[in-house]
Amino acid sequence: MARKKLPGLIGGLGITFKTMLKPAVTVQYPHEKEEPPTRARGVIALKEENCTVCMLCARSCPDWCIYIEGHKEKRPPRREGGRDRTVSVLDRFDIDYALCMYCGICVEVCPFDALHWSPEFEYSEHSIARLLHDKVKLGEWELTVPEPEPLEIGAETGKKK
Repeated sequence: MARKKLPGLIGGLGITFKTMLKPAVTVQYPHEKEEPPTRARGVIALKEENCTVCMLCARSCPDWCIYIEGHKEKRPPRREGGRDRTVSVLDRFDIDYALCMYCGICVEVCPFDALHWSPEFEYSEHSIARLLHDKVKLGEWELTVPEPEPLEIGAETGKKK
């Protein structure tokens, strides 16, 4: 019985010694930081001027972690002789990252491109209550969103001719 285990033990020790002689490939985070990949999912960012308070993101969120409040305001007509128009104004847009499961449904359903994936991933907190981020913080993360890559030659833009 011991003779059967001996070759396996020697082979295992050989692999161990070979691995010990190779340099480490581990990045020593937080002292060394790697650039995240281009399409990394970090945190959801908000472009406030694009938000029309349509609530699609909050209604489609499976975790109900998006809180939106807004009000309506009268604005002058866009062209002469037109009627006054009613515009929704965003008052509150909060995301509770203690509840969020980062599924990205809110980003996908937003018809006005108000929500984007930011590569920012360092936003841990000591208190779970501080993981509720408001529109100001979400707007700061919008500044870290990279520009979309250009379309390949012959790609369709989604617009009908």
